[in-house]
Amino acid sequence: MDHKLEILAESLPKAMLQALTPEAIEAVPAHFLRGDMIAIYAFPFKIGRESRVTNINGKLEKMERPKNDDSTPTNDLYLLDRGHRLNISREHFEIVKSDGGYTLVDRGSACGTKIEGRNVGGHDTGGAAVLQDGDEIAVGAVGTPYIFRFITFDEYCLVRKAE
Repeated sequence: MDHKLEILAESLPKAMLQALTPEAIEAVPAHFLRGDMIAIYAFPFKIGRESRVTNINGKLEKMERPKNDDSTPTNDLYLLDRGHRLNISREHFEIVKSDGGYTLVDRGSACGTKIEGRNVGGHDTGGAAVLQDGDEIAVGAVGTPYIFRFITFDEYCLVRKAE
C-alpha cells in the first residue's frame, strides 16, 4: 500500500501560486490554470516572459519571439506581460526549495520582485529572500498588476520519509 501513497504524493502539486488579480490570471497560459491556481510540481520553479507586446491599431497585441533552435526552455512558466511598460523580465525569478524552506531568487530582472512589499532584486542585480506560505509576490515595478500568493502543502505531506 505504501507504493500507492508514494505514487499519489509524486502526482500532487508541491506548492501553488494563486493569481490574485485579473491581469495576473490573464498573463498565465490557460493550460497552467485551474481556476486562479498554478500548480508547482518540482523545484526550482522558474518564471519569466517569452513574448512581447506591440501596439497594433491602438490595441496591445502579443508578439512572439521565434526560437531559432531546440534548446531547453529557460522557464517553467512563461507569463504574458500586457502592460504598456513591461514588468516581467525574460528570466524573472525562481522559487527554490531546501531543507530550510523556500527562497525566491530574482534572476537579475530589470523591475524586480516584491515579497509582502519587500524588494528583491531589480535593476538587473538579482537577489534572494525567504518565501513563506501565504506570501504575496508582486512581479515587476511599483504598481505592477501581476500579483500572486505562494501556497505550500508541506504540512499535508502524504508520505513520511524512513526514519
